[in-house]
Amino acid sequence: MTRVAAIDCGTNSIRLLVADIDPATGEVTDLDRRMTIVRLGQGVDRTGRLAPEALERTFAACREYAAVIEEYGAGKLRFVATSASRDAENRDEFVRGVKDILGVEPEVVSGDQEAEFSFIGATKELTGGGADGEGEYLVVDIGGGSTEFVVGAAHARAARSVDIGCVRLTERHVRSDPPSEAEVAAIRADVEAALDLAEETVPLREARTLVGLAGSVTTVAAIALGLTEYDSEAIHRSRVSYERVAEVTARLLAATHQERSEISVMHPGRVDVIVSGALVLLAVMERTGAREVVVSEHDILDGIALSLV
Repeated sequence: MTRVAAIDCGTNSIRLLVADIDPATGEVTDLDRRMTIVRLGQGVDRTGRLAPEALERTFAACREYAAVIEEYGAGKLRFVATSASRDAENRDEFVRGVKDILGVEPEVVSGDQEAEFSFIGATKELTGGGADGEGEYLVVDIGGGSTEFVVGAAHARAARSVDIGCVRLTERHVRSDPPSEAEVAAIRADVEAALDLAEETVPLREARTLVGLAGSVTTVAAIALGLTEYDSEAIHRSRVSYERVAEVTARLLAATHQERSEISVMHPGRVDVIVSGALVLLAVMERTGAREVVVSEHDILDGIALSLV
């Protein structure tokens, strides 16, 4: 077994996975998996820069993760940074800070690379094609700054990253509580335009199985499943129908910030952005005609870890 550590630093959250991986089979055994909401992408869509307070929140999480990695004695570490750090003028400041704390330089990957990691992580255990054993997957990773679309079976054959993350859309359009009809319409218009872009590269309607990743999807699933507390095991590989996604989205759209914060499975760092994330998922299901989404707790983080062996 090879002990590795993987860090995924996105627009909304930074996550760590320490795992033992069997190089022969690719089997991943989690030792520690954690997530911290740092909102690195705060204001990036408007200013083009990473805010000082966002950098400090991220560096504080890195210091915590460094202690965990040392405790487990992981021999290899890979740090991948995604949408917010791709877009920022001052990303060199971010790179220097991470290297000083963790001893590795963060890889500011392209959207296509991010999509490939997500696809590998999400589909590694879904062998044989689609979730029912036939056909291809459409893997959709709804992040804070961007959403990745990947189609493939054993390997990705087409991928596209578009700028419709839940943080970006919320900062761009939402001013009311709950969001007004005009604000919701503006989000939907951005999402539809981005889906048009994605469809130029990725055949969104061809895949047999839709697989949804990341916090917006897992939170919608947790609500749809009626969980009283967040349970990764119950959520992982669950199937949520289009009708339930539509019902949950309508509930979130009608709720105030306070009412959303009182939903037991809602992470505090997602309360303000979950509406945008749910709207992206709903629009994807409408565009593709998917009757259900297979929800995966395994994603880009698992793909990064597997890349180390």
